[in-house]
Amino acid sequence: MTQQTDRGATTAPETPRTGWPERTALPPFSPRTLLSRALSVPLVLGFSVFLPLLVLVQPGTGLRDAALWVQLALTMYAGIRLSAMILTSRRKLLAGSFWLFVYMAMGVAPLAQAVLGRTPTPVVGARTDLTEAVSLVLIGCVAFDIGSLLARQRPGRERNDTVRPALVHRRRLYLLTLVAFVGSALLVVKLGGPAVFFTSRQEVISSVEEAGLSQADSQAGQAIVRGFGTVPALIAWLVYTRWLVTSRRARRSAVIIAVWLALAALNALVNNPISNPRFWFLTVLFSLLFTVFPVSAALYRIALSLGVVVALIVFPFADRFRYDDANYRPIQTTSPLEPLALKDYDQVGMFANTVTYVRSGPGHTYGRQLAGAVLFAVPRSVWPGKPMDTGVVIGQWMGATNTNLSSPVWAELWIDFGPVGMTAGFVALGYAAARVDRRYARRAVRRAPPGSLIALTVPLVAGYSFILLRGPLLQASGRVAIAACCIALITTFRQDRAAGLR
Repeated sequence: MTQQTDRGATTAPETPRTGWPERTALPPFSPRTLLSRALSVPLVLGFSVFLPLLVLVQPGTGLRDAALWVQLALTMYAGIRLSAMILTSRRKLLAGSFWLFVYMAMGVAPLAQAVLGRTPTPVVGARTDLTEAVSLVLIGCVAFDIGSLLARQRPGRERNDTVRPALVHRRRLYLLTLVAFVGSALLVVKLGGPAVFFTSRQEVISSVEEAGLSQADSQAGQAIVRGFGTVPALIAWLVYTRWLVTSRRARRSAVIIAVWLALAALNALVNNPISNPRFWFLTVLFSLLFTVFPVSAALYRIALSLGVVVALIVFPFADRFRYDDANYRPIQTTSPLEPLALKDYDQVGMFANTVTYVRSGPGHTYGRQLAGAVLFAVPRSVWPGKPMDTGVVIGQWMGATNTNLSSPVWAELWIDFGPVGMTAGFVALGYAAARVDRRYARRAVRRAPPGSLIALTVPLVAGYSFILLRGPLLQASGRVAIAACCIALITTFRQDRAAGLR
């Protein structure tokens, strides 16, 4: 008989004469392990050393002061953590998307801006405010890691968890599908027909304003209206996609295939990259990718790795459909870094402006901005003093013509609760992300039922986290609330075959 060691390896039987094993068994060979080890050194060095130093040595007019060196440290730290997410043996969608956002939007892009001496949005305060903002971003990242470590210290009761998993209720899914078609149809009618969805985002926004669905001082109303026409359609499509991917019985049903095709056409209309912001379309792609391939570790690594390339090269040039032909101004540059300083990545600069705004007199809001995001649906006629988007508030204070500016979650937490509250908030975020990622890795497996809700919601949240991290929260709250209602509608804890997907 073979013997089994405490690590699970088997050894050959002992010989009767010597008592030594006849042959020592070799550890199992894993191509994935070999690939991870081979890629670990160049990947970590590439993200955390080579790319930041390549940006640092580019010619530019930026100041070589404390703000630059703290930004370099932040970029290198985020590069190390992103590499760890790619090389881990467990798929961590929430943590992976967090570090991908931090590395690009709070790391490489602001570092390029600091080197070139150019920013998409002017930084109106002193350099010390910028240095403080970058330092606070780094503190928030460390706090996120601390929260992840605290999640590991929780007693190991998860494996013996007897709580019934949440599943998709089949009849409620039919109701959600009906809501998706009705909501999208109303959006199409309000905006004047399907043609406007294939023009430009500027035309869509103009149609929303002409229909009286948006206010001049806030983007929250527009987000809610468009959310009802886009979110139910996406969630219903994701559920049907997973149903078809995981169930042979579903693939044999002409009705299910027909509904999936109809939802696919509906999403091609209301969730296409022409009429939607790039961050929302990224949410659609990210959630769809991990719904179709829920257990592929290789795809998870490829997605995070290619995310850096897309953010560096594709994303700054992917706004072709933001404006119409008369107002579109393509980027004319031969430098790969200049687009990072011209568009999109204004998160660190806006955080610095938030620090300057608070210190100029208004002070911290002590939860008022967060309350506005949570109670986004309360009309201003009922709540006259309802806070505006944080990005809009800072933009108006700066005198900016375009107040549709970002407000990263660092700024949202800091303007409400100060540095201590911001740090505590990121500890909580890291803890929650680690707990959800662990449960997702345990339950999103090949044998998981077609209606496993966690296998649907985690990719959706991971994709939408790019919007939440970018902010403002008030602008992003509409789709969050609509998605939560849709998921609550189709959720069931019943395990009988009559209610679940088969």
